[in-house]
Amino acid sequence: MAPKKNQPVVIAIDGTSASGKSTNAKLVAKALDFVYVDTGAMYRTLAWYCLRHRVNVDDEKAVAAACRKWKASLECVEAQVQLRVDGYYPAKEIRTAEVSAAVPHVAAVPRVREWMKRKQRECVKFGNLVMEGRDIGTNVFPETDFKYYLDAHLEERSRRREAEGVRENLAARDLRDSQRAAAPLMIALGARVINNSNMTSEQTSGLIIEDIRKRLAEEGR
Repeated sequence: MAPKKNQPVVIAIDGTSASGKSTNAKLVAKALDFVYVDTGAMYRTLAWYCLRHRVNVDDEKAVAAACRKWKASLECVEAQVQLRVDGYYPAKEIRTAEVSAAVPHVAAVPRVREWMKRKQRECVKFGNLVMEGRDIGTNVFPETDFKYYLDAHLEERSRRREAEGVRENLAARDLRDSQRAAAPLMIALGARVINNSNMTSEQTSGLIIEDIRKRLAEEGR
């Protein structure tokens, strides 16, 4: 079902790890003057919170309880949505190797995904969105008509990660994300799949921007 003309437009950009979701979502948001939402950062923030408060990330009940009790709120700063804890956004802290290792465990907890889904859907209060993650088109905003799924060959994605100074078993991460019980990583119905193994970020985002502008014009937006 297409959103009404007076409702915010939500562009869902899902995909595998290191497929360029963040870079391209930011480029698309900037080009269209939309608000950018990094849902992965929200899960990272919870993982950081759990580690900081010595919550065992392997204990689903403990993680769910922490997510239920923490004082987290949404803020839009310079056209980017942040999930703040007690008014603080841990921008650098959530990018550590320790947090990266904890994120998959936290993100697999069904109660956490339910909480995150509600919070992520609240982001429309900030206006038109470009939202990137792993389950935006399938779980968070399945009703949007603007769905894109980015992917690249495993070797290329591993190379990109290493260029960032990060060594991660992406094959294991892909398997974990696709097999989890709660909102697994999968291609949303109606999503445009873009394999950008041999494409630059400008080429990838250019394809998405061109497609969105064309479709918005057809809808009279």
